Amino acid sequence: MHAPHSSVPGEPAGPGALGALGESGGAGGPGAPGGEREALRTGLASLLDGLPPRQAAQAVDRLIANYRGRTPTDAPVLRDRSDVAAYAAYRMPATFEAVTAALAAFRARVPGWAPATHLDLGGGTGAATWAVAASWPGGTHRTTVLDWAEPALALGRELAGAAPSAALRGAEWRRQALSGAGAPELPAADLVTVSYVLGELTERDRHAVTDAAAGAGRAVVLIEPGTPAGFERIRTARDRLLAAGLRVVAPCPHGSACPIAEGTDWCHFAARVNRSSLHRQVKGGSLPYEDEKYAYVAAVRPEVTAPGGGPAAGGAGEPAPARVLRRPQIRKGQVLLELCEEERGLVRETVTKRHGALYREARDADWGGQWPPAAP
Repeated sequence: MHAPHSSVPGEPAGPGALGALGESGGAGGPGAPGGEREALRTGLASLLDGLPPRQAAQAVDRLIANYRGRTPTDAPVLRDRSDVAAYAAYRMPATFEAVTAALAAFRARVPGWAPATHLDLGGGTGAATWAVAASWPGGTHRTTVLDWAEPALALGRELAGAAPSAALRGAEWRRQALSGAGAPELPAADLVTVSYVLGELTERDRHAVTDAAAGAGRAVVLIEPGTPAGFERIRTARDRLLAAGLRVVAPCPHGSACPIAEGTDWCHFAARVNRSSLHRQVKGGSLPYEDEKYAYVAAVRPEVTAPGGGPAAGGAGEPAPARVLRRPQIRKGQVLLELCEEERGLVRETVTKRHGALYREARDADWGGQWPPAAP
């Protein structure tokens, strides 16, 4: 079950990080059709119908207090339906946008590929499952959601039952613990997602879940909060995916060691979340939007193919030439880009008007996007 990480202390996300504000992959971004997004909002509103906003907000406050402590993952944090409904309204929209943004970057590196099977580990109420359905609209993939919390699974199943996507309506929701007994036994799947889960596990269980995901999936996408601690969990998981024989395709432009010195900075991105009136009430905020900070890694096995066995169009598993790690700084006649490259590592590139069309591309560059931009 995804922790309400944005309120967990000790994991700041500030302007000193790699990235200060970004629009890439947020609401309305590529690979994010509005059908699932709006259906999810409608479903969440119906779940909280009749539950006073103050009661929902109090439930959220209590859940945050539990997650701030060292609550074991097998403890009954979500006590009943009202707990789960409040939690879903609080976290699902932001988790959906973060996972959708990560999947958009992944899809750009494996054009033409689509999963026939999807496994969502620790999927809870199913935000990542909704994101997968939105990323491959009209897809016929089969999804299995695994989580230890039965109330979350029940609510996720109920939400998905009214979804526009056949893949969501037909998803299987299965109770299974991901901790305490070594690597969990997982069914094979084309795509495995693990979103906002690793931070809830002990170090040993994090390693076990990462290794199990690497063994079960042809493609693995891991998402964590965009905080120093979240990034370090992703960095460690990335190393384990590489050791298991997978190839990193996003956001990293290479499979070499991460060039960020530990403790000096952290790599993360942001997805814009448009808040509904219900969301503002539950979160106690007044702004019509928020920026969800997240860190992620996407990796594939060399044999990743399109459904039916053919190669993915354009070739699968090719990383971007470089990745934009901060919001581009636009100056008079020039744009400063903070990049991660394979050969030079972390570099700053200055693009001026003398570069012609490339300068215009730089002015439109997104935090989290590839550089140079892909040809249309």
